[in-house]
Amino acid sequence: MPRRPMRVTDKDEALLRGALRELRTRMEVPADFPAEVREEAARAARGPRMPAEDATDLPLFTIDPPGAADLDQAMYLARRAPGGFRVYYAIADVAAFVAPGGALDAEAHRRVLTLYFPDDRVPLHPPVLGEGAASLLPDQDRPAVLWQLDLDEYGALVAADVRRAVVRSRARLDYDGVQRTIDSGTAEEPLSLLRDIGLLREERERARGGISLDVPEQEIVVEDGRYRLAYRAPLPADGWNAQLSLLTGMAAADLMLDCGTGTLRTLPAAPDGAVGRLHRCARALGIDWPHHTSYAQLIRGLDPRRTTHAAFLQECTALLRGAGYTVFDGEAPAPGDALHAAVAAPYTHATAPIRRLVDRYVSEVCLAAAAGEPVPEWVRAALPALPEEMAAGGRRAHQAERESVDLVEAAVLRDRVGELFDAYVVDLREDRPQQGTVHLCEPAVVGRVDADPDGPPLPLGHPLRVRLTAAEPGRDPVRFVPAAR
Repeated sequence: MPRRPMRVTDKDEALLRGALRELRTRMEVPADFPAEVREEAARAARGPRMPAEDATDLPLFTIDPPGAADLDQAMYLARRAPGGFRVYYAIADVAAFVAPGGALDAEAHRRVLTLYFPDDRVPLHPPVLGEGAASLLPDQDRPAVLWQLDLDEYGALVAADVRRAVVRSRARLDYDGVQRTIDSGTAEEPLSLLRDIGLLREERERARGGISLDVPEQEIVVEDGRYRLAYRAPLPADGWNAQLSLLTGMAAADLMLDCGTGTLRTLPAAPDGAVGRLHRCARALGIDWPHHTSYAQLIRGLDPRRTTHAAFLQECTALLRGAGYTVFDGEAPAPGDALHAAVAAPYTHATAPIRRLVDRYVSEVCLAAAAGEPVPEWVRAALPALPEEMAAGGRRAHQAERESVDLVEAAVLRDRVGELFDAYVVDLREDRPQQGTVHLCEPAVVGRVDADPDGPPLPLGHPLRVRLTAAEPGRDPVRFVPAAR
């Protein structure tokens, strides 16, 4: 589930940071971990349950944003004879540190997800684990859940296995550096294969009707005493790396379906109304969407480096909000109930256990299934409650994201109250068509617009000149009225 990533680049911006602190207080976001949780985490960090198998000979590497310390995944890529590829995908073994029923486990079930704010993040696990002993940091022996995924020469999965092993990452890479190295032709084969495999997997995604959103990272930048919004467009390397995570999640889903126990990440097809709203957003942003062009085809033709395309991709994440978790134990769900519409295949969350609760349980089911052993009882006992726990955590994460966006947009526009903007009306209230939503042409801000309640409906899908009437971080989200003609 892609979130709307944002970060604040001005480290001294007191107003916005104060509003974000107030938001966390209002949401009752925990500022720290309880003492008993910190103590249990410290003990676990000193003595994790280490696997018997030693796979430290694999020269794994990680790819993450600069400065990231909670490293969930590491990989090693190789060619297979006579053709095809082998992907080793190591995932942090959080269960080696978190005992079922302990204080750490209970706290993880309370938090469910790492929460992201523009200026900070609130982690799922104490830093001594999430950024330390459990993280796949370079030059450190770590317990891991190690996937071996064999692909044919076209990138199709032909065999999958998973087991526990001790691993040792050799290098911590970032996306910009990976892209430069691959583009320059200086990448050694384990890294250069990221492009080869990633492109093949992207082609397979297109063939099965799947969609990956290249959602840009939004920044708020201070220039000459004013704020503006900027975007960091994802690099091709971001997408190639994401394809390996998707590959692992699809392999995990298949393994669980075969054994009859597990939890899938599922998403129904988008309702017509949601797609219709995107058509209005496309018109608002000047994006040509011919009637014969499908949503999937349109998405693949967008350039996230263009501001209007970046803004539209942000809006497309709304189609993913119907996603949920489907738990089964004893009988796999019917094929139609097991699909994730955006992936266009059965899929599960498996690759981020440091930041997401459900992934720890997925790993345990897959390990048992691959070994031909029963799923541990503590896992089966926890499965029925996971969908609602994850849904509650998702709602909380969505609130943090939505209200953070409101704060950022208000900060961008707070010095421009009274000014006029060109906009398009992208949505209307069904019961009050004089009230709706506008998308500004510049900057890429979405806000509420209120016309005279006794006047005509707002012109849905058409341009509208609007005046900004409110924008104050923490007090008033951006609001507009139609400009007098």
